[in-house]
Amino acid sequence: MAQDDEKPDLFPVNGEVFHIDSLPYVTIEEIVVETKPTLKYRRKIRRYNKLVRKVKKVYPYAVIANQTIAEIEKEMVNYRGGRARKEFVEREEEKLMEEFEEKLKKLSFSEGRILIKLIDRETGKTSYELIKQLRGNFSAFFWQSIARMFGSNLKSEYDPDEEDRMIENIIVRIENNEL
Repeated sequence: MAQDDEKPDLFPVNGEVFHIDSLPYVTIEEIVVETKPTLKYRRKIRRYNKLVRKVKKVYPYAVIANQTIAEIEKEMVNYRGGRARKEFVEREEEKLMEEFEEKLKKLSFSEGRILIKLIDRETGKTSYELIKQLRGNFSAFFWQSIARMFGSNLKSEYDPDEEDRMIENIIVRIENNEL
């Protein structure tokens, strides 16, 4: 009888009144049920996870590039003459090289290609256009030639709807703190 004297644990339950009845309801979290992965599916998962690692590695550089370029463009308004602008850009380039050169040298070719695309995503301009704007036509042509020798293209544009859909998905997940 001692058990009957104890009050059961109570907890609030949401409910709705439907006609004259009260109907309780509880919201539960979604559960995803998947089938056992096939060999083809496992390869896709591995490729996707590899892409996640690469995007997570280079995405911060693209964000920094966007911020730095915005600061340089804002500051370049203060420089009237071509020579003064050129010296300013060279000083900024030296600072960036000191900070990032060793880290960027360690990127693989595929990580470099992803970085080129992400710079376009963040800045709205291709890497080629940025180099052309800041360093001139000859410099842009030179670096494009070097990139082409290694199988990359500085004129690559970011296409979140088709070609770069998986990268866009990864970035959205990173920005939502899911990865």
